[in-house]
Amino acid sequence: MKTQGEDAAMRRLFVIGLLAVLALIGVSAQTITQVSGTVLDRTTGKVLVGASVTGGGHTVVTNGDGYFVLKAESELKTITVSNVGFRALRVRLDQLQSGDLHISLSPATIQLQEVLVMNANARELVMAAISKIPKNYSQHPELFHCFYRETAQKRQNYIMIAEGVVDMYKSSYAYWDNGDDRVAIRKGRRLLSPRKGDTLSVKVTGGPVLPIQLDIVKQRDFLLNEEELDCYQMQMEVPTTIGDRHQYVVSIRPRRTMPYALYYGKLYIDQETLAFTRAELDLDMKDRNKATQMMLVKKPLGVRFRPKELSLLVDFRQDNDVTRISYIRTLFRFNCDWRRRLFATSFTACCEMVVTGQDIASAHPIRGRESFDQRDAFFDKVDYFLDPVFWQDYNIIEPTESLNRAIARIMKRL
Repeated sequence: MKTQGEDAAMRRLFVIGLLAVLALIGVSAQTITQVSGTVLDRTTGKVLVGASVTGGGHTVVTNGDGYFVLKAESELKTITVSNVGFRALRVRLDQLQSGDLHISLSPATIQLQEVLVMNANARELVMAAISKIPKNYSQHPELFHCFYRETAQKRQNYIMIAEGVVDMYKSSYAYWDNGDDRVAIRKGRRLLSPRKGDTLSVKVTGGPVLPIQLDIVKQRDFLLNEEELDCYQMQMEVPTTIGDRHQYVVSIRPRRTMPYALYYGKLYIDQETLAFTRAELDLDMKDRNKATQMMLVKKPLGVRFRPKELSLLVDFRQDNDVTRISYIRTLFRFNCDWRRRLFATSFTACCEMVVTGQDIASAHPIRGRESFDQRDAFFDKVDYFLDPVFWQDYNIIEPTESLNRAIARIMKRL
């Protein structure tokens, strides 16, 4: 005779199995073309992390192993692969070819006359690029489909993974206002280590609202306004390329002491259009209290938070003469120790989002309960890992081998 607990367990297994079958039926009803592979540096043979792979109206980025999987509803005849400092490569896909691709990108060469631009005034160049924002970015509302993942590690071990498919609404760049920009979670899942002591109760800045908060060309309070720019020393660096487009590179560093922490980093500006195409920023860690104010949202009483690193990457992509946000990544490193304990514990938290596609026809504002609030925790808004074919035909950032192993270990402990 079955107990009530056994009946509940059987019902739960039946539901999980039914979901998997329905998911497989959905996949078979629509033909999905898939291409996968690894992107390498042709000169060194090293994998390229964060390289952009585009095809069939969809985009993904390579993971920490240089690996990608791209899915499309129609036949993929070509894909385009690009990375900062490398020549873009258009790859023709042979229908008879099977297995993973191995794609090698060649470093881009910079001509001597392009280096001479280093004598230009960096501040004037940045201000000129700011004046071009309404022209270079979309003047109409747009809806983007994105993949989001956040992870937390205790020392070298993963203790939390949460990921999902989200929609992002962006209003027109013709105005310096992102008040209507919103993010909504469409599908997500989470996994938390059950091991005692692995729970991370410290919350750092981040979440699916990052593309709104870190959109430097629209969120003017963040960096690109005269008051903020006055806090930085700027210098022209050696130009580079993104795809086949030549880029100015402007380095920034703090030149004033402010009540809050400033950044070190680089701004990339398209030489032809003067559009901002990339920002690489690292928070100044000299003043621990200021850095903590920028990174930490909350922590338990009795826990001491010691910031180590906050790095930001914001990528934009040009498409049909319009520059759009494409990829965002934040990395936090910090130590936490509890009073009366001898040694501190190191933690790493990472958030990343890639825009995988867009829907111009359905660019309606995200309203009400479906909107994700910056005060919300993404982990609390999604369910635990269950469905073995959870992603179906969605484009995602493929997990690295180490992340896949971590997921398998945690699942065994549940």
